Amino acid sequence: MSVEIFMQKSIKPIRIYIENSVIGGYFDLKFKDSTRRLFHIFQSGIFIPVISSHVEAELAKGAPEIVKNIIKTLNYELIVVTEEMDLLTGKYMDQNIVSKKYEDDAQHIAIATVSGVDILVSWNFKHIVNFHKIRKFNAVNKIEGYQTLDIRTPEEVIEND
Repeated sequence: MSVEIFMQKSIKPIRIYIENSVIGGYFDLKFKDSTRRLFHIFQSGIFIPVISSHVEAELAKGAPEIVKNIIKTLNYELIVVTEEMDLLTGKYMDQNIVSKKYEDDAQHIAIATVSGVDILVSWNFKHIVNFHKIRKFNAVNKIEGYQTLDIRTPEEVIEND
């Protein structure tokens, strides 16, 4: 049995949390090709896109209409932010993983962690897809009794064959 057939028969669909940089990446010259391929994969049903009420609120704050509308092309799972997620965000902030100015980025990590997604994808290399930050976020996750979170760029989760 091939690996692909085994995966199709044995594994539940992969849930991927997408944060705002990925949504905006759909229109960014540097990131659009990989982002659009990821959206195509979402639209085909291979992966399940997961978005939070936090993402929706950030988009409502000032994203251009074209960016707000692209998300409507996906059949996504919506996660509503809970007190548990806010508490985990506070734990990250207590450890100074990111500064107060970037607490929204920590909130995405907490939402993805608590909701048990398989992967969080981001184009935010400074505060999210950053080796040192990922290790720190996951250290807190382990201390608090959560699974580690796999954090990748869209490029890393699309097939490049």
